[in-house]
Amino acid sequence: MKLSLRRSVLILAGLGLVGAVVLIGWRFSRDMALATTRAAKGGVLLPTRCGPIEYQEAGTGVPLLVVHGSGGGHDQGMAFAGTLARQGVRVIAMSRFGYLRTSMPADASAAAQADAHVCLLDALGIGRAAVMGGSAGAPSSLQMAIRHPDRVSALNLLVPLAYKPPTQADSAPPMPAWVEATMMRLIGSDFLFWAALQVARDQVIKVVLATPPELLVTASPKERARVNAMLDNILPVSTRAQGLRSDSSVGKHLAPSPLESVHVPTLVVSARDDGYGTYASAQYTASRIAGAKFVGFDQGGHTWVGHDDEVMAEIVMLLDPPVRP
Repeated sequence: MKLSLRRSVLILAGLGLVGAVVLIGWRFSRDMALATTRAAKGGVLLPTRCGPIEYQEAGTGVPLLVVHGSGGGHDQGMAFAGTLARQGVRVIAMSRFGYLRTSMPADASAAAQADAHVCLLDALGIGRAAVMGGSAGAPSSLQMAIRHPDRVSALNLLVPLAYKPPTQADSAPPMPAWVEATMMRLIGSDFLFWAALQVARDQVIKVVLATPPELLVTASPKERARVNAMLDNILPVSTRAQGLRSDSSVGKHLAPSPLESVHVPTLVVSARDDGYGTYASAQYTASRIAGAKFVGFDQGGHTWVGHDDEVMAEIVMLLDPPVRP
């Protein structure tokens, strides 16, 4: 009798485990299908003299090239700046090297990416454009303003990955080696990243988005939705992994740039509690570019929680488009 009861319990436990595995597999497949469809929406693969570059655009008016950060693509860029399309701005969001359908060349340096940005403008027939570089999109945006000053009308660096002298104090401690190793493992697997979002979302917000998760508790529903969408939209991470790894390498080899040679209206934005420590480098960058405006927040993290409307308003003022809301 006891043996029979034990066998029944084991069978039920086994069935429950199989059911859980099936359910997890179904949810993962469903979410990945939705993510793949979303990432492809609006994207166009455009032939350029630097190779095919994926992009999408919205709006008319002042051209704004949106250069996304780590884990992004044209979809992230449009999610960041798409609202500006209703404010007299022609938003052009592209996928950098190794992201989505833009391939990874042998030379993926910030300078090479800057040249590719110009190739995209050429293919679109645009002479000059404002440039917005977010996070790991900042190095190539800055290089574009330095290497191709006649093609850049204004420069916005948002929570930028940027150089600062080692003598200047860090605004956040360096990322521990084990944390970086965990991140690299997560970005190598759609399933691992998806699973982390299901069971440890706050930790992913803290580590991957470098944003204190407690900020979302008091944030508006609109801001919570924006940050959560930013996180969810990293999937499928497998189509962004090459770019993510390249960004990690670029971030470890940042070098001084001739910032004094930048002579366009410039806006630099960061927050003190950005876990990636962009505040100190953003301050330094702004201090070396003549006339640059630095906007710093005490709180907001790497996703500037609670300040999106303010940041968008600053960008609109920087561009000074002919049409205002």
